[in-house]
Amino acid sequence: MYCQKLKREAEPLDKPPFPGELGQKLVENISKEAWGLWLTQQTMLINENRLTPFEPEARALLKAEMEKFLFTDSAEAPEGYVPPAK
Repeated sequence: MYCQKLKREAEPLDKPPFPGELGQKLVENISKEAWGLWLTQQTMLINENRLTPFEPEARALLKAEMEKFLFTDSAEAPEGYVPPAK
């Protein structure tokens, strides 16, 4: 399948990671590799912004950031984020 995030053919997700229309959109357009990239980005957002994922405001923010990260080129690292030294 063609992955919208990676802009190339890639292995599809096995099942929708969300219920409903969004889950269907993800499974049809996003690969396993791109989903893994999102999970890394999501962890960074949770940690840097000190989010509590079960709070409705945090969930709404993460959903918006997920859609921006996976379907646009406008996702950014949180303000003040410094990548770990290698």
